[in-house]
Amino acid sequence: MSDQAKRPGSRGGLAQLLTRRIRARLAAGVTHLTSGSGPTLDYSSPAGDPGLFGPDSVCWKVHADFTSMMTGGISALLLQALHPLALAGVWDHSTFRADILGRLRRTATFIAGTTFGNRHDALALIERVKQIHLGVTGVAPDGRPYRASDPALLTWVHVAEVSSFMTAHLRYVNPALPVASQDQYFAETARIAEMLGASDIPRSRAEIDTYLLAMQPVLVASERTREVVRILMTAPAPSVAMRPAGLLMFNAGVDLLPDWAQAMLEFERYAGVRRMVARPGVRLVAPVIRWALVNGVSKRARRRVAATRESK
Repeated sequence: MSDQAKRPGSRGGLAQLLTRRIRARLAAGVTHLTSGSGPTLDYSSPAGDPGLFGPDSVCWKVHADFTSMMTGGISALLLQALHPLALAGVWDHSTFRADILGRLRRTATFIAGTTFGNRHDALALIERVKQIHLGVTGVAPDGRPYRASDPALLTWVHVAEVSSFMTAHLRYVNPALPVASQDQYFAETARIAEMLGASDIPRSRAEIDTYLLAMQPVLVASERTREVVRILMTAPAPSVAMRPAGLLMFNAGVDLLPDWAQAMLEFERYAGVRRMVARPGVRLVAPVIRWALVNGVSKRARRRVAATRESK
């Protein structure tokens, strides 16, 4: 590059400045959706700490892509809301109706922290959530008691999340991911569910599919479930400019749901139209988001782990 192109007043310099500002603004808009709630985590230290999984794990690859994780997270929330007892705990003990972005951020912090955080921070996050769960008890509208620490409920919440993340990854990142790698992903993430207190956790693609089939008779699309849908559809965007992206992510999340879940939530009527709009829309937006996130948590975590390796 010539000296003229590097000067701030030159065309090249102005282009670079504009590019940096656009990238920073996009990154700020994106991270606004996933940061700001819960503990602040240091993904850059201590040097060499691989956390609970390390960079060679499948979950580091699956959880590294913001767009697929965002759409998968929305799909997971919709799926979780079909379980009356899981929804009762959130309904009675959460501020999600007034702060849905806060719930999304807290979930994102937990997933990112337990995946990419150093070992100390990851274990602290798990212990923190376990303590919160102890206070989440009550009676559902159908009269059944519930507690968030119930091992079976923890398994449902876990499976709804990881199955949705994997579906999103297969659709938007790597459709050719081998079944063996999918099995490894489910086995890795089962460790977190187990540490939280879940039981009988599916640990392979086949076990996940069998579990979801077995759970269908106990799931209900109630008025509360429809309220969750409404809240997600009308969730506030960081800015007016980000509103279309938010609607795109919501519809892409719906599109990730299994057909039976879409039917329960009465989304099947426009499934074809949604598919035609959401899938190419996400594939168009995803590269831009990846370009903007030059210092995402997965990149910081990889630099952290590599620091000691390179010094040896």
